[in-house]
Amino acid sequence: MATSSEIRFLNPPTVEVKKKKYCRFKKAGIKYIDYKDPEFLKRFLNEQGKILPRRLTGTSLKFQRKVAQAVKRARHLALLPYVTDLLK
Repeated sequence: MATSSEIRFLNPPTVEVKKKKYCRFKKAGIKYIDYKDPEFLKRFLNEQGKILPRRLTGTSLKFQRKVAQAVKRARHLALLPYVTDLLK
């Protein structure tokens, strides 16, 4: 049986450091999310145009609801696409 000092890896094992997620709206003091600003709203969409979940963006529940509502309004006014290939 090989001891731990004899075990070699192709790549050194990496330890992933998880950053603390935070709500960017609370940190910046934003109270209103403008649905007429599609470039800002694109940060909360993936390449297919789907809204990213809270667990990925770190947005609080209150502001995630506001982001979702703003994205839906922007889609209705054709500022953002409903479905796309390679949005970013």
